[in-house]
Amino acid sequence: MKQNLLDLDAVALERYFAGLGEKPFRARQLLRWVHQRGAAEFAQMSDLAKGLRGKLEADARVVPPTVVGDSVSADGTRKWLLKVDGANAVEAVFIPEPRRGTLCVSSQAGCTLDCAFCSTGKQGFSRNLTTAEIIGQLWLANRMLGAPAKHGADHRHITNVVMMGMGEPCLNLDNVIPALRLMLDDNAYGLSRRRVTVSTSGVIPGIDRLREECPVALAVSLHAPSDDLRDRLVPVNRRYPLRELMKACRRYLDAAPRDFITFEYVMLDGVNDSEAHARALLGIARQVKCKFNLIPFNPFPGAEFRRSAPERIRRFAEVLARDGLTVTTRRTRGDDVDAACGQLAGDVTDRTRRSAARMPKTVVLTEQRA
Repeated sequence: MKQNLLDLDAVALERYFAGLGEKPFRARQLLRWVHQRGAAEFAQMSDLAKGLRGKLEADARVVPPTVVGDSVSADGTRKWLLKVDGANAVEAVFIPEPRRGTLCVSSQAGCTLDCAFCSTGKQGFSRNLTTAEIIGQLWLANRMLGAPAKHGADHRHITNVVMMGMGEPCLNLDNVIPALRLMLDDNAYGLSRRRVTVSTSGVIPGIDRLREECPVALAVSLHAPSDDLRDRLVPVNRRYPLRELMKACRRYLDAAPRDFITFEYVMLDGVNDSEAHARALLGIARQVKCKFNLIPFNPFPGAEFRRSAPERIRRFAEVLARDGLTVTTRRTRGDDVDAACGQLAGDVTDRTRRSAARMPKTVVLTEQRA
């Protein structure tokens, strides 16, 4: 099978060209053609020698996922359903704002972690996405949004990337890290480490590996101030409890591009949203320099939770803010096309058989995050 060049970061691409008997600088040329100009045809790559283009035609390809669905919300949020193989499709979401555009990227077809409030986990898990399938979401989004042939910082549609789509990135770092390196590479997308965020439910070995190999901004899906409640909402907590998670967060800050960890906290009516819960969070906040991002729960078919009332969210935020913490409340975007945080579900062949036990037989093409 031909080599999909979207699978290769700069170092891997240099090795690939060495195998063709070519100089390392060819990797930089190809990165610019593929990732900055969105080229998929080698005939377009005019500064590559004709002989090299012939080698690439015979041996390589540039193949992203296939767009099989394209939905636009009333607020401008855009969601793509992307076919990654004959059995699975994942979702990516673009969120436009006046001064930035954020792309929410998936890392797995489904998810193994089964968080209680997330549509993706209820659909089960099929497999990890490849580097090409991950970076291909950014490659496609740039093309679909009409990105210019030459990217300048003032002309990008996509200024930020968040690994908050379907799946747990820290369980697929073999493929996520090369994709992150492409996002950061000046010959590819040239994003700063501060503008690329990995969100994890608290997989400590992955947090530590990310710190060592490719530290970017880190967001942790916290959602509870105690182990008892977090065990219920985020089952991975049974393996990596809060005390150990906070230690991992402190370690991460030694290499992080930002001097804080973002704690994401979905607001569930009557479950984790009382002022007592907020006061309990202050104990966690004193262990790690952090900010809180409160996320109004976004419902999905079969969900057992309800969204907290706005006044309840406001009082919760006030408790945290009075202690000097930075607190933001995420504005719900794209919920009319099931593109809001926690609603992403794609179309996944569940190898865990979890979805057969819990979900209706009709597949809902929708995950939660963003």
